[in-house]
Amino acid sequence: MSNRIQAGRSAARPTRTTASRRVSFVRWGDIDQLLLVAVVLLSLVGCLLIWSATIERDDLTGGDDRAFLLKQLVNIVIGLVLMAMVVVTDHRWVRILAPVAYLGAVVGLVLVLVMGSTINGSRSWLMIGGMSLQPSELAKLAVVVGMALVVAERSEGRWRDRVGTTDVLLMLVVAGVPATLILAQPDLGTMLVLTATVFGVIAASGAHRGWLAALAGGGVAVAVLAVTSGFLKEYQVDRFLAFTDPDLDPRGAGYNVEQARIAVGNGGLFGQGLFDGSQTQSGFVPEQHTDFVFTVAGEELGLVGAAFIVALLGVVLWRALLIATRTDDVFGRIAAAGIACWFGFQAFQNIGMCLGIMPVTGVPLPFVSYGGSSMFAGMLAVGLLQNIHLRTLTAPASRLAPQKRVLVRS
Repeated sequence: MSNRIQAGRSAARPTRTTASRRVSFVRWGDIDQLLLVAVVLLSLVGCLLIWSATIERDDLTGGDDRAFLLKQLVNIVIGLVLMAMVVVTDHRWVRILAPVAYLGAVVGLVLVLVMGSTINGSRSWLMIGGMSLQPSELAKLAVVVGMALVVAERSEGRWRDRVGTTDVLLMLVVAGVPATLILAQPDLGTMLVLTATVFGVIAASGAHRGWLAALAGGGVAVAVLAVTSGFLKEYQVDRFLAFTDPDLDPRGAGYNVEQARIAVGNGGLFGQGLFDGSQTQSGFVPEQHTDFVFTVAGEELGLVGAAFIVALLGVVLWRALLIATRTDDVFGRIAAAGIACWFGFQAFQNIGMCLGIMPVTGVPLPFVSYGGSSMFAGMLAVGLLQNIHLRTLTAPASRLAPQKRVLVRS
């Protein structure tokens, strides 16, 4: 007769008193305050930039210069409510609901292909009661959570910690279903962010470096094939060519990049002043309240204001990575690392696009760009980070110490 006894196993189950106290009341001192403050500041700065970018755009606002400002404030409030709901949810329910969230994202992506609205060449939006929803934004979080759940479920009760071939293949399947649906829209910007996020999650899971090399090589090969085989649409190829040489077509495919660089260059050190940017108020930069919102900061707030935004984004990434390294929970570690990869690459892609060092894609700047779907997804992700952080605080000391499995035979 043999029994497997895992040291500290009884301590791994939180008592009902601890769990109920977590759900009913979260103290300000328990949450990651720096993370929350950075996210709120980014959102409020974004509101000012969105207001400035749309205040003279009657064609967008219908004459109400505060229309987009008020809508974004509503998005922030809804996002904060969603964040709070995730924070107070018991961690066990988070894992139970993860597959539901993943399936919901997949269903949303399927509905987009069937009955979605096409904007700027991509069928990416669902119109619900006069409001637009972009399921691909929520799919980013769903993929991160789904992949983290695969690693966590397969690692529990296992003698070895290394992620094997089967684990990596399952993670790729979890990521591949939404990725295929997003590619069919086609939304190459989201696909680019999702690819980088998946790579980061697999790296954080502890997969063999050979897998990382194979994935990187495969990604480059697919990108080259997409450009040379005619898979991409003409405007997408033109954008790529404009990225390689912005002067090739400054009034056509290279117009966005050229105007964005002019706007950022106009700002100097301290900027031309909020609501006073020449490029911004003249409407020369397209989609300036969404994809190119960083150019408003560069022109009107200057290098100082732009650096402030980058610093706040840096705080968000720092706290996410810190949460990932501090937690002893496999699901929490992988999910937090995946969120950090998602936020980090998306911010780099957006800012790089505004500076002309990355190709133009429809990727929003996290917490700053206008949009409900991106705000909701980002706030839900921050709520999950806070949940993981609180889980680390409430974990008994015995769980924070390295655990050993002891085999007792009788």
